[in-house]
Order: sequence, then C-alpha cells, then structure tokens
Amino acid sequence: MSEPSVDRRALSDYLACLLDISRIRDFSPNGLQVEGRDRIASIVTGVTASAALIDAALEEGADAILVHHGYFWRGEDGRITGIRRQRLKRLLANDVNLFAYHLPLDVHPELGNNAQLGRQLGLNAQSRFGENDLGWLGAPEDAAVRTVGDLARRIEQRLGRSPMVIGDAGQLLGQVGWCTGAAQGYLDDAIAAGAGTYLSGEISEQTVHLARETGVAYLACGHHATERYGIQALGQHLAGQFGIAHRFIDIDNPV
Repeated sequence: MSEPSVDRRALSDYLACLLDISRIRDFSPNGLQVEGRDRIASIVTGVTASAALIDAALEEGADAILVHHGYFWRGEDGRITGIRRQRLKRLLANDVNLFAYHLPLDVHPELGNNAQLGRQLGLNAQSRFGENDLGWLGAPEDAAVRTVGDLARRIEQRLGRSPMVIGDAGQLLGQVGWCTGAAQGYLDDAIAAGAGTYLSGEISEQTVHLARETGVAYLACGHHATERYGIQALGQHLAGQFGIAHRFIDIDNPV
C-alpha cells in the first residue's frame, strides 16, 4: 500500500486559496518557488530556506520544503551565482519542491505568525492595525501578566530567549500590540491603535527614541524566534488535510 501523497499543483492551488496570496502585495513571490517532483508525500517546514534547512530536509527524504522566508526578494541581484546557485543546485539536483509564503502567512487569522505568536504568549487579540491588517492588538489572557516585566518573563519562558526591553519593567502593559519579524516600523501604527506596549522581532535605532518619547514600552523578541510558529501550524494543517508526513526543523538563529 503506497503512502498518502498530494499532487504538487493541487497543493499549490490549495495553499494559494487558504492563504489568499493574490490579495497581498509582497516583497517576493508567494507559492511554488522551485519546482520539484510531481507527487508530495512528505514536507519539511522551517523559517528560512537556508542551506542548512535544505540539507536537513534532504536527510529527512522530504519531497517539499515549506518556508516563510524563501528566495527572489525585490531589489536583489537576480543572477544565479554563489550561495544562490548552491542552494538552488541542492533543490534541483534532488527534485525537491520549495514553497514560500511571506506576508500571507503573517496575516492569516488562524495559522499565521501573529495568530500563533499570540497563542504562544497567551495574548487575546481584539483588533488589527497597519497595512494589510498585519499588526494585532489585544491583552494577556492571564490576569497575572500585568506589567512589562511580567510579559518579558512570559516571552523568555515561551520563546526561550530574553527580549530586549525599552521601557520600565514595572510599567502597566495597557493594550498590547504585536507583529512578528522585522515590524519595528509598525510602532507608529500600534501607538495610533492605542497600544501601551508593543512587541516585534527586531528593533532599530530610531525605534528606541520613539518608544522612549511616547512612553510606549517596546520588546524586541527576535525575528526568528517570533516566526517559528506559523510555518509549523501550516505544516500540521497540511498533514491533517492530505494525510502527508510533516516535520518542522528549527535551524537556530540568534537574530
């Protein structure tokens, strides 16, 4: 008896509909980025399509790799040389598919990075803000998480890393805004939406001044650390939908 599998095109069409990829203008193509074998019985998910993830997926015998950060970003040199050639060579030589979903994965209301990060941290979403409704706004479900310090400790416990905190640890949270990855530029939108605390993956020099001058606490929790959960949820969903094998592989990244 053969193991369950799904046709590559059927999987691509399903993901395009599930994540509504045509609705969002993005910095890279969403969907199938590198074409491999026609039938997919096993997928590996990961945050970024690095050489390390590709090698791990090949060892796993995966037919497809599904990531949040793929290839062909806007403004990049499009020539197939150096590291880009090596990565593509690994995929093509082994007939492995690469699917990538960037902003559509961030915004999905159930499987998305922001939805899943909120679940990890026990944040109850009440509204959305920013372009494409990318940012989320809410409050902790646990009444014991009241201050910036309480939330920082929760982040350390759940994400396995201590966030950089700009603001007073004893400050009351107020409403909490969050957006995974490199969303420090959404701090203005979070403030306008009513956030007293904002967390994202990264922080920039000017972000510190804006947080200090507005009195809004800022927690930088790590780009990779905040974006590990959406891709896992998506892989688990596909495994349940199509009966295919799925494994998430976490390639550690301190950023």
